[in-house]
Amino acid sequence: MFRQSLLKTLTVLAILAAAIAYTFTTGYFGKELVIEAATLAILAISLDMIAGYGGMISLCHGAIFGVGAYTYAGLTVLFEVNPFLAFAAAIVVSAAFAFAVGAVTARTHGIFFIMATLAFGQMAYVLVFENKALGGDDGLAGVPRLDVSPLGLDFNNSVQFALFAVAAAALSYAAAAWVLRSGFGRTLVGIRVNEARMKAVGLTVWRTKAIAFAISGALAGLGGAIAAQQTMFVSPELMAWMVSGTVLMVVIFGGIGTLVGPIVGAVVWVFLKHEISSATPYWHIVAGTVLIITIVAGGRGLYGQIEYMVERRRLKRLAAAGVPSTATGREDETHA
Repeated sequence: MFRQSLLKTLTVLAILAAAIAYTFTTGYFGKELVIEAATLAILAISLDMIAGYGGMISLCHGAIFGVGAYTYAGLTVLFEVNPFLAFAAAIVVSAAFAFAVGAVTARTHGIFFIMATLAFGQMAYVLVFENKALGGDDGLAGVPRLDVSPLGLDFNNSVQFALFAVAAAALSYAAAAWVLRSGFGRTLVGIRVNEARMKAVGLTVWRTKAIAFAISGALAGLGGAIAAQQTMFVSPELMAWMVSGTVLMVVIFGGIGTLVGPIVGAVVWVFLKHEISSATPYWHIVAGTVLIITIVAGGRGLYGQIEYMVERRRLKRLAAAGVPSTATGREDETHA
């Protein structure tokens, strides 16, 4: 079950403070990295909700992310809809698409679930790729950013838009944490631990999974709408299965089933990719090696390993003081 520990709170606040400070002190390209890390963090948080706590490993989240981006871009560019309405629509449409995916795939498990979500993602990708009204493989350009001038703000200013993306990531974490701490979140964890028992007590499991997918999809759609505004351009590559694979790697890299780990993983992944790719075109090999080491070393991820070590020390102190404890070595060990 999810618990908002002091370590989680301090880690999130430290990343938030570092992102804000870096935004104000770096150049234009640095601000673009902040926005990229923020949108990837939102997508990673959305995936960790269902993968780390619901046991549903999805390879469709790249497509859901793309649905959000294309909904926002299509409504604003093709139909000249108010950007704020298009932004809300992107979240709603992504949630609806994710609900449909979750409802259809809810009765499958393991590799069959993974392949079913991958199939949904590929269908969405092909539909966009072949749709000339959406620009086909050329994509859509001229995507506008939200007009916040009545508030005295300008999202065409890179500093302000970067801060907006960081704030959206922070709110996404808060929303996901709130859901996971609720009765619904505990039910989701219960399904992952023992689905048969949850069915036996009368729970409609497929509906719970589908709703969890919808909530996760809403967050992914939020990230997609922000990504569309960052580049002011969308293309089918946003929906490619490699996007889903990348975000899954980021979640594992940071620490699956921790909610904070995906944020850590997204930040490290984006900036590590930038630093390595500037030195060698074979940065994928280096990044892949780091990921393999992370998995072989225990599979807890960067933040997950720190959390594990802190919990071990806490338990040792309790044992030394003679205080009985039934806690495990990690508070969120229920992750898949």
